[in-house]
Amino acid sequence: MIDMAGRRGRALVLLAALVSGIGGLSVLRVSATSAQALVADLSSHLIAISTGFVGTEVVLFGATDGPGEVAVVVLGPKSQVTVRRKERVAGIWMNRHRVTFDQVPSYYAVATSRSLESLAPPAVLARHEIGIGHLPLVPAAADGVDEVLAAPFRAALIREKQREGLYGVGDGQVVFLGQRLFRTTISFPAEVATGAYSVGVFLIRDGDVVSAQTTPLIVNKIGISAGISEVAQRQPLLYGLAAVAAAAAIGWLAGALMGRL
Repeated sequence: MIDMAGRRGRALVLLAALVSGIGGLSVLRVSATSAQALVADLSSHLIAISTGFVGTEVVLFGATDGPGEVAVVVLGPKSQVTVRRKERVAGIWMNRHRVTFDQVPSYYAVATSRSLESLAPPAVLARHEIGIGHLPLVPAAADGVDEVLAAPFRAALIREKQREGLYGVGDGQVVFLGQRLFRTTISFPAEVATGAYSVGVFLIRDGDVVSAQTTPLIVNKIGISAGISEVAQRQPLLYGLAAVAAAAAIGWLAGALMGRL
């Protein structure tokens, strides 16, 4: 039997979606066995990348059981990233130093209902990785680089990700519709990496996280883009030869057309 709290949670989330004007609602996975302080879902759990993909947006909507602030953290697939610093040697710019970081999110976005500083103490934000400054970007052990030396490389990594539109923080982008219903829009650029993403939603009261929920999101290639990507990964030599042949054919065709003009 579904208890009244479970029914109420479903109703609140559905109402949030309807008020926000969201079409194509996904199936809500709301626990019916116990009362929940926070329920949330996405307008879509799949981002399909096809030829000509220029980016997209996904709407997150939800409800709380009472007053509180909300923070949303989106994490993309993690990988190892090497940051290099060039220096001028004998008049030539060369890569002289490098730092490799483990477990770097390919995408990281935060949306909050208030400014980060007013949500919770730094220790609480760091515990839940809320905010770019609280990302645990740790140098690889093999590099033997301490935190002081790694700091400028870490800052350069974050700046580059922000420049590409892959890292961002939006204070006030979680909008409450009344006291309990909320929504926010998550933007993904054209360069977004494929793979499994996690969307964490945190309910914060009195400077502490009182409830949290994680929802999966998949970014995947479809159609011709998927086929090209698969060939490039599984048969790089064939892909390279095909690319060279295509470039040569385009060059020949362009020369032939110019010769006729």
